[in-house]
Amino acid sequence: MNKGNVSKIIPFSSVDGPGNRTAIFLQGCNFNCLYCHNPETINYCNHCGRCVKECPYNALSISDEKVLWDKKSCKGCDRCLEVCQNDSSPKVLQMRVEEVLKEIKKVRPFISGVTVSGGECTLQTEFIISLFKEVKKMGLTAFIDTNGSLPLYENKKLLNIMDMAMLDVKSYDPKEHKRLTGRENQVVLKNVKYLADMNKLYEVRTVIVPKILNNYYNVDMISKLIASIDSNIRYKLIKYRQIGVRKTILKAGTPTDEMMEELKNLAIKNGCKDVIIT
Repeated sequence: MNKGNVSKIIPFSSVDGPGNRTAIFLQGCNFNCLYCHNPETINYCNHCGRCVKECPYNALSISDEKVLWDKKSCKGCDRCLEVCQNDSSPKVLQMRVEEVLKEIKKVRPFISGVTVSGGECTLQTEFIISLFKEVKKMGLTAFIDTNGSLPLYENKKLLNIMDMAMLDVKSYDPKEHKRLTGRENQVVLKNVKYLADMNKLYEVRTVIVPKILNNYYNVDMISKLIASIDSNIRYKLIKYRQIGVRKTILKAGTPTDEMMEELKNLAIKNGCKDVIIT
């Protein structure tokens, strides 16, 4: 597939893999996480027009019953994302591989790689494969940022072309995972093991949410899993923050620094050598 549904492109990112990277966020996700940090990437626009009325810069319009986005008029205020009731965005573009490469080439001297994220990027696997073939020709590393919900161990083409994956393990308990995301985690955990065995797993991440998730159990079990496979795989513990996410579980609050340090020490005690808090 030579076209992908692109939510946004961040030219420079230091949090989406090693070094300075271009991060490409694809639209569409098969999870519905209660604490989703990018809820506007979950669904596709249903062209209801609500955002058109709210745009203060007249960057949105309706034509033939479809919402159109004028990139030149847009000031990036994201008012359209705030008022959307469909967990979507009117600013999604269907881009050819060549168009994405054009954006990457603008910053090529300043980056070490490209990371494709989402949404859930592996829902557009053929596009990623086509893109990564060209990215690798440019001498850049190719990473995916995934929720691990699709069986990557069955996708040899993607595994062969990509360098590394960064994978979220949101909960170790399948019932809690389903309550949090809408799906169970058996495939996620199988992906962790398979990617690690192939030396294709750069980082595992877990969001810490007080009062909502069994955080100590999750970190205990996930860190033991990582250590049993490859103790050098990075384990990133992420503080749940109320800013910039959907408001579903606002009452959860942000974990304290003390709690995060306890969880970090637990993971280290279990054998993980590279544990960071963000």
